[in-house]
Amino acid sequence: MKRILQLAILAGAVAACGDQSTPLEPDLDLEQHSTRKFHEDGGAVYTMTNAASGNEILIFDRNRDGSLEAAGAAATGGLGTGSGLGNQGGLVLGHGNRTLYAVNAGSNDISVFHVGRSGLRLLQTVESGGERPISIATHRNLLYVLHGAGSGSVTGFRVKWFGRLRPIPGSTRPLSGAATTDPAQVSFSPDGRSLVVTEKATNLLVTYRVGRRGLLSDPEAHPSAGETPFGFAFGRGSLLIVSEAFGGAVDASTLSSYAVGRHGSVRVLDPTVATTETAACWVVVTSNGRYVYTTNTGSASISGFAIGHRGDLELLDADGVTGSTGTGPIDLALSNRSKYLYALNAGDGSLSSFRVRHDGSLERLGEDVGSFPAGTNGLAAH
Repeated sequence: MKRILQLAILAGAVAACGDQSTPLEPDLDLEQHSTRKFHEDGGAVYTMTNAASGNEILIFDRNRDGSLEAAGAAATGGLGTGSGLGNQGGLVLGHGNRTLYAVNAGSNDISVFHVGRSGLRLLQTVESGGERPISIATHRNLLYVLHGAGSGSVTGFRVKWFGRLRPIPGSTRPLSGAATTDPAQVSFSPDGRSLVVTEKATNLLVTYRVGRRGLLSDPEAHPSAGETPFGFAFGRGSLLIVSEAFGGAVDASTLSSYAVGRHGSVRVLDPTVATTETAACWVVVTSNGRYVYTTNTGSASISGFAIGHRGDLELLDADGVTGSTGTGPIDLALSNRSKYLYALNAGDGSLSSFRVRHDGSLERLGEDVGSFPAGTNGLAAH
């Protein structure tokens, strides 16, 4: 039964879903405030229900000790799918943590929230420019969204006043060209010169050069060092670290590091370093660039690695378990200055909280919180 549960959870993590619906028109009458208030020296953690009947942002106050308290919800004005999206980056904070962006994969649009001391205020719900938006990337005044339906695509927006979005005409680009790509994530390189997408079905990393006007070059496909490349994060400079789920094979997951060049080139640095766990998917790197963490969806654990000066990766714990989570951990998020780490558990609908110690080890902070519906997706923290 344990194996059956693991496979069911993994299917939701690795496979993208195909729910589609008619896009909603932007409606500023949907503006609303949550009931939350910031704690002194604290912050907030956000996830979203991804409900097919109406997507909502679930808000948790982060106390000074890293613990979380439920603090209300805010409707996105769009629809979710009610099931896993097989993605990373469906819910992201904009520059300065003053804006929150959310995908509505069931209604093909993006919601824009202003983050204020009194809570979230919905500013805009805008069509995403494709089918089944699943991941968002931001850099300065640019935003690109990844679409997971069919062969996949990316579409660009200008970030305007208060984070509102304006579509960039002619910005939509295809992915690798395969009939089915099953993409997972899109993100800019730290310098904003490149855009990167992982494709699970093709075992490819796809890069684009970003032009001065925000338009992208044609896609360039690069073989992944390991099978089923999923989530990724950038470290210092051009260092890219990608998780590889290996199709959910038991204890077969790995991480690989790459150097991304100014023109979208990709060079392998340290390939397929084992987590010793199952279904490594979501990835975060600490703000000092010293540590990287990945959730192992099939093992209910987090694996931590030390990052060397040349991009080499070394497990912090020989057994691959730096932290134990609830059932089916998916998304990860670090607070400001990477003091706390949070994991969204899809299997039991909860959040696990950890303190990040100076040596990269994780200290569990009390019991898991929350009781989320199936399909809850995305995680962002500040």
